[in-house]
Amino acid sequence: MGPTADALLALRSEVSPDGHCVDLEPAANGKPVVEGLADDNEGSGALRNACLLQVVAALLFIPQAGLLAVAVGNIVAGANWRGVVWLALGLVVIGALRAGLDAAGMRLAFLKARKALSELRERAITALAQRSPLDVTRPASGLAASVITEQAEAILPYLARFRPTRLKATLIPLAILASIFPFSWLAAFVLLLAAPLIPLFMALIGWGAKAASEKQLIEMGSMNGFLLDRLRGMTTIRAFDAVDMTARRLRADAQSLQLRTMAVLRIAFLSSAVLELFAALGVAMVAVYIGFHYLGQLPFGAWGGRLGLSEGLFILLLAPAFFEPLRELSAVWHDRAAGEAALAALQQLADNGVALLGTNDVAGSLVDESKGVSVKVEALSFSHAGNDAEVLHNIDLEAKPGERVAILGPSGSGKSTLLALVAGLSPHARGRITVADHVLSESTAQQLRARMIWIGQKPHIFAGSLFDNISLGRPEVKTNRTRAALALASLEHVAEAHGNRQIGEGGSGLSGGEILRLALARAAAGTHKDLVLADEPTTHLDTATAQEITEGLFEIARGKTLIVATHDPVLAARMDRIVVLSPRSAREAA
Repeated sequence: MGPTADALLALRSEVSPDGHCVDLEPAANGKPVVEGLADDNEGSGALRNACLLQVVAALLFIPQAGLLAVAVGNIVAGANWRGVVWLALGLVVIGALRAGLDAAGMRLAFLKARKALSELRERAITALAQRSPLDVTRPASGLAASVITEQAEAILPYLARFRPTRLKATLIPLAILASIFPFSWLAAFVLLLAAPLIPLFMALIGWGAKAASEKQLIEMGSMNGFLLDRLRGMTTIRAFDAVDMTARRLRADAQSLQLRTMAVLRIAFLSSAVLELFAALGVAMVAVYIGFHYLGQLPFGAWGGRLGLSEGLFILLLAPAFFEPLRELSAVWHDRAAGEAALAALQQLADNGVALLGTNDVAGSLVDESKGVSVKVEALSFSHAGNDAEVLHNIDLEAKPGERVAILGPSGSGKSTLLALVAGLSPHARGRITVADHVLSESTAQQLRARMIWIGQKPHIFAGSLFDNISLGRPEVKTNRTRAALALASLEHVAEAHGNRQIGEGGSGLSGGEILRLALARAAAGTHKDLVLADEPTTHLDTATAQEITEGLFEIARGKTLIVATHDPVLAARMDRIVVLSPRSAREAA
């Protein structure tokens, strides 16, 4: 089964080295990852059909105007009322057909635009889920959430309204000119003279509108990211008495966003003013010509010498309709600027960056479940993308099946990075990693991760019940396994106290030790796992809690290979072997 958006989201959040603890394999039963929007020929065709329906509906005004002009001319000429009734009936029928086609086109355009937006969002989410936790270019979570949920909505009116309106603004004026020209070349010339000035000035204004919209979206995303980060660290902010400083920064960001929003609105109003000015001048010039033509002051401009009443009225009815698509285009011009800026922001999120290993389909199982898992690291070097400085340099490590190995070293020596590379959370340029006698690569990482358990420094607790946080939606984790995992992690009293009540996001309501025990319970609930990777499991804990976490970790790792990155000498002393990353290596990684 291939990777899915939901599975990759779960994998990205659950195996992050900054604290999640769960089996390192994607979840099942998710939706397939969508192909590119440009490849969706059916969706693109449906959107074109929606545009064409709206164009046909707008074109139907031309025969409507003709019937109305003929009816008025017949009435003034004293024609029989029966002839006028048939003309009026034709007006009603065409009007109903026009309204139906326009409504159908708008509804189809909205539905297809909503589908396209959902696919674009899924592509961005999938790309984010596939990005390695070691990718230093990953966007902030607040910025990503703002782009995907809030800013991406600007794409909907861009696809559903701007594109159909742009097509109407291209075709309808030409059709109206073709309808007017056989009666009066001068009226057609006046309209043709006024029309190009509108898109010319709107294009000039549009360049500024797009730039202003991009700046507004960047400012909005930065403010959302700042707010989310500060909300997460509210306890620390209060501890350091930095609430007022944070509030001032947030207020300054809000004022900056307000200024950028007003700049976008000023440009939008300017584009509307330009359109209305030239549209009013064009219609007025046509009306003046028709009036003076009937008075005999301007007898030229008509092919037949003089215009009849029906012909002049037909031209006057079509003159405002000539500018109507351009007026609609002006109204949605801001949708274009905001939509293209949102598309660019969403596309930037969809840039895969540094991806996890093993996101391709791999069939079968590479690991013999009857044997333990060995780990061998040979001449491994690693540096972050865009940075030539090596975090790890020529590292060798070996762990035999069932062996417990501690990795010691100062901060910055690359202990957590080494564990993440063993888990296949990022590709490495030099060296080789072998797990269970199989080289860790793009084609093997997914299957090898299925045999691993990750326990991070700061386990993330989701909003939900205690049991949901242990099972994490894994179908093989039944109630009996969950209860056994609670017992192993010494969390029965917490389960009794909370029952089915919800735990807050981030573990609100649990102590630090209880959160770590919950991480152990997650690991214990997994099945068929032979390799446990633990990153600083006892950091920042008191002696008694650290001892309890250590005992639980050893119980979970019974019969499994255990590799622990730690500063804790007590924990390291209880391991079978200690590997030290030297300060020299840390200096080389700096």
